Parts: sequence; structure tokens; C-alpha cells
Amino acid sequence: MSTGGEEEQQVTDAPDLRDNGCPQVVFHDQVGWPQDEDPALPRQVLQCATVGFGVTDALGRLRWANPALAELLRLPLEQVVGRSLPALLPGVPDGPHEATAVLAPTHADDGHRWLEITCARLDPQGLLYTVVDVTQWRDRELEASQQAQSLHRAQVLGRMGNWEWFIAEDRVVWSDALLEMLGFPPGTELDYASYTTLIHPEDFVVVEDALQRSLRTGERFTYTHRMLMADRRTERIFECYGEVITDPDGVPVRMLGTAHDITQAYRLHAELLRMAEEDPLTGLPNRRALTRELERQLATGGHGTLLLLDLDNFKDVNDLRGHAVGDRVMRLLASTLREHLDDDQMIARLGGDEFAVVLPGASVADGKEAAEHLSAAVAALPVAAAGATTRMTVSVGVAQYSRGDGWEGVLANADLALYASKSAGRNRVTVYESGYYDDTAKRVSVLDRVRAALENGGLALHAMPMVDLRDGRVVGHELLLRLEDGQLPAPGPAEFLPAAERSDLVLEIDRWVLGQAIDALVAHPDPELRFDVNVSGRTLEDPDFACFVLDRLAHAGVTPGRLGLEITETAAVTNLDAAQVLARRLRAAGCRITLDDFGSGFGSFVHLKHLPITGLKIDGEFVRGIDDGHRDAVLVTGMIEIARGLGLSAVAEWVERPSQVEALRRLGVTVAQGFHLGRARPLRTLLVPPNGALSTPAGTHQDR
Repeated sequence: MSTGGEEEQQVTDAPDLRDNGCPQVVFHDQVGWPQDEDPALPRQVLQCATVGFGVTDALGRLRWANPALAELLRLPLEQVVGRSLPALLPGVPDGPHEATAVLAPTHADDGHRWLEITCARLDPQGLLYTVVDVTQWRDRELEASQQAQSLHRAQVLGRMGNWEWFIAEDRVVWSDALLEMLGFPPGTELDYASYTTLIHPEDFVVVEDALQRSLRTGERFTYTHRMLMADRRTERIFECYGEVITDPDGVPVRMLGTAHDITQAYRLHAELLRMAEEDPLTGLPNRRALTRELERQLATGGHGTLLLLDLDNFKDVNDLRGHAVGDRVMRLLASTLREHLDDDQMIARLGGDEFAVVLPGASVADGKEAAEHLSAAVAALPVAAAGATTRMTVSVGVAQYSRGDGWEGVLANADLALYASKSAGRNRVTVYESGYYDDTAKRVSVLDRVRAALENGGLALHAMPMVDLRDGRVVGHELLLRLEDGQLPAPGPAEFLPAAERSDLVLEIDRWVLGQAIDALVAHPDPELRFDVNVSGRTLEDPDFACFVLDRLAHAGVTPGRLGLEITETAAVTNLDAAQVLARRLRAAGCRITLDDFGSGFGSFVHLKHLPITGLKIDGEFVRGIDDGHRDAVLVTGMIEIARGLGLSAVAEWVERPSQVEALRRLGVTVAQGFHLGRARPLRTLLVPPNGALSTPAGTHQDR
């Protein structure tokens, strides 16, 4: 063979071993060949080896090569011997070197190949090359590396890492992602003892108990703990899961665990929990937090006293000073009450101007003393606004609780005592007595009757006409609720509606009344037939009520102007924001919105600026003496002028004498209602007169 210009050398013949199934080895020279008693054996090994071998001369040319080397180079053996191996495989070392992996040339159908090449010196001039195909190993290594990188990235993105504890060696291996989360460089050696110094002292027992229990039982473990980062200042929260690996005898040998950084989620959950259990105005715990604490104490066998405090006449503060001042008073009151309580005593705002205090371990006498102390602190608190100073008082109810009580019953007892304080004149402390329960039982009995009547058809609507004073024409009807369940005595609305408004039952009642009114309008499409229905303060807070009304009207095909809603001024002031939202939505749809009992509050005229109403109902107290009292006439005149100026309708209530009608006409009132103009009668008789035409009631003397 030609060796690129060098003197051609004769190839020594090799033993003929082709009958063994191996190709012959071509030798370029005998130099360096080991002398052996049986030279055929090493030749046979070289012929059949899957590892490529080649020996170069001083000029770097292959003096000989075995068939495996030619196969790895994808060349005939004759084209390999005599050529430079680095020329055939770029990147091959040209001297003694550690193993080097080279990406070998490929053909279209070969795919990629990795060859690992080792070079060693045989003599001062010759080099021995060893070539091994490591493609499969290299691919597996690359795949494993990619998987490890993917796992690392997934752990980093998911704020998660893993660790492995070799129990016999007491050695912990941490994933790089976990070390990075802890603030350590990748590869940091961190033993278990050092790790535990980072765990929050209050959480260390939880971690230890979970791990030791898992080692004893073999069960999987989970725990959540706080810990410091490497800087020893930053605190994070981790949620950990893991399991124990045992040998065939059940002896723990390894423990595997994952750690998930849940700091952000935990803080978000804590914030949501705080928002759910904190009063936004005062920052105090709310009703939900209070009942949860009371329930916890009762479940653990605790005993103590519960106080309910209600600010007396707080509505006057809102009316006279405005809601901004009212909010400031609430915050001041909350701060004052908190300052007069111990750390283990919980105070919560239940809503409006009502607060509750839990006194763990306190007797009734202790509770009463604490209530009087808080009452005195509130009474000494001056409220300054608009240059004037107002003093406040509170009514307090006291109830004891102990093992076996339910939190609902304890709260109800304190509420009964508070109710007794208010009934006795306010600004006093009352301890619950069993006799208070009897009064409540009566109210509960009435509520049970109302609830049953609602389900079984025992409620009815009566219609009171509203009459045009100029011609006696009926322009609409106010619908009034009656309990007609056949039981005696039959309570009036003033007896069962206040009790219903203290529960969610009133929400169902209001929807029932609205539904009945709309059904009646559908059955009698006369456009002159118009109904007004009363809406409770609790319903104002129902965010779905407006949708309920509008959906029912749309489904029934009733013109919204035929339906009016009456909201008492007291309810509107107490729930001003909710009243604004409801009135705005229903008025925009075409419904009429009337402010009932107008003039009953100090801030009546102020409220007109904030409520998108369509009409006023002048409170009956101003109408009662309109025919013989100059003051009432002056006030009613002012209300009528305001209504005209704002483009609102006005209706006078409690018209019981002809002289009142004349007085109202002189003042410009055009629409009124009352016994003299027409008493309320069952709606069914109004809608189904004997002659088949819509009935127009005249004044009668039936009972309301």
C-alpha cells in the first residue's frame, strides 16, 4: 500500500483464521508485536474484538489496525492502514491523552455515533489507539442529563425540591433546586443537624414527631414548617411529603422527601382568612371569627362569660353627623374597648353597632363587672364633630357558658339579655335569666307559624288603595302581608315581621310577596292596576334580589312601571350603600322606588341626595294633626316643595278624617291613603269582583 510518499513496506501475512468467522487482521509491520509462544492467540483476539485497536509509527501513520477499527471508521481495512488516524477522525489526540469522546462521521443511514478514543505510548515512537463505540451509553447519559435538567427546572419553577437521607450513614443529599430555594449554592453539603437549626423552634417538634413516627411505622409523612434561609434572616414556609424505604427485613435504610415552598400561597390563604374573619371597618374579628372561637372553647371544655354590647341610639349619630363621623365613632369605640381588655379576652364586631366580648374563665359576677367597666369607658368617651361633643352609652347583655353548651344557645342567651337591657331603657347591663327565654319562645313560636304558613299557603296579601284627592280615583295599591293560618290568636304584622327580620326568613317572605304581586299583575293586565310592595332592610343586603325582581318581571312580561318598591327610611339609612345599588338598578329598569316613612329620621333631607328614588311617603306622624296643627302643616309643605323640586311623587299616609283631606289639598298633596280613603282588603277580592271588572274600592270601616 502507498503511505503518502513514504517508502512502501511489505505487509506481514497473518494466520488464516477466516474459517473461525473473523476477518483477517492486516499488519503493516511486526514492530511492537508481542512475542509469545503462540502468536496466533493474540492475533485471533484482535481479529474478533469489537474494540478498535491501531498502532502508529513515528510519522503518525497506522502501522496496523484490527477489523473492528475499520468497522468503527466505516472504511475498508485496506484504506485504514497507512493513514493518519487524526486525519480520519478530527479531534483524535495525537499523543498520550485521557479518553476523548469524538462525534464520528456518519452516512445517511448510520445516524450519529460517539467514539471514545484512548491514546497510549508503546515505545518512544509508536502510539496505541483504542477506539470504543459509546453511542448508546452517551445517548443514555445525555437523556439522563436532560431529564435531570428538566426535573431541576420543573422543581425551580414549581418552588419544589427533594432530599434523600441515608440513615445508616446519617447523610442527607439535597437536590440543587432545594438548596437554591434555601439560599445555598448547588452542591452544598448540609447535614441534618445543620438543617434543623434553620427550622423555626416552634415547628421543630412537629417535624421531629412526623419523621420519628414514619421511621417507627413505615407510614408516609407530611408536615408544614417555617424555616430560615441561608442568610438567617429571610423566613419561608415549606410543605413536606415523604416516605421510608426499608430493607427486606423491614429495617429503614433510606428516607425520601420533597419540600414545596408554599410561602406565597400560605400568605394568600392567611390574607383571605383574615379578610373572611375580620371586620373591614374596625379591624376587629367579625361574627364568624367570634363563633369559631366560642365553638373552640366549648369543644375543649372551656367556661366563661359572653358579653353583647350595643351602642345606644347610634342611628342619631349617623343622621346628625353623617356616616363618615359614624365610621370614625365605630373605630374609636373598637379601639377603646380593646384597650380595656386582656390579651386572652376576645372582642369582635358582629355588625352595625353591636360588639361581643368573650371572657374565658370568667364567672357571671366577673362578666357583669367587666361589662360595667366597659360601659363606663364608653360613656367617658367624647365624640366631637362639627364643633359639638356627643356622649355615647351602650346596652350590654351577659350570658355564661360552660361544657355542654352550644355556641348558638350562648349567643342567643346574651342576645336576650341585651334585648332586656334595651327594653328597660338602655344604658344598662343585664345578666341573662331563664325568664327571658319565655318571651323568646313566643317569638320563635310565631316564626314557626310564619314559616309553616309560607310553605303551606297560610300567608295572604291585602291591598290598601292610594287615592287621588282631586277626583277620588284609585291610582295604586300598597300590598300588606297578613298571617291567615287558621290558628288563634292571629298575630298582626307588627308582631311577626320584626321577629322575621331578625332571621333569614324575611328574605323568603319578601320574595314571596314580590312573586305574588307580579303574578297578580300578569293575571290582570289592566295598565291602571299598580302595586307597591314593602322591602325589608335585610333584603336590601341580598345581592341577588334585584336580579330576582327583574328576571320575574321579564319572564312574566309585566311592564316594570306597574310595580313599585317601598323602602323605609330607617332601612335605607342603615343599609345606605345597598339601598343605593338596589334603587339604581330597579329604577333604571322602570320600577318605581318610594322612600317610606319620610321625615321620621333626622337626616331625611340629606338622604334624598344619595338615593335614586321616584317618590316619597310622608310619615303619618306629620299627617295625624295636619288639620289642626300649624307645625305639621309647615313641615308637610316643606316636604311637598322638596318633592316637586326634585321631580318626585308624594303620598300622605294615615288619612282618617275628611278634614285631613281638605288640609292636604290646600297644601298641594294630591295622593294619600288611610282608613278614610279605603281600608286594606284581601287582594283576591279586589281582583275578582262579581261583575268581572276590576274593582275600585271606596272608603269603608273594616279593620286594617
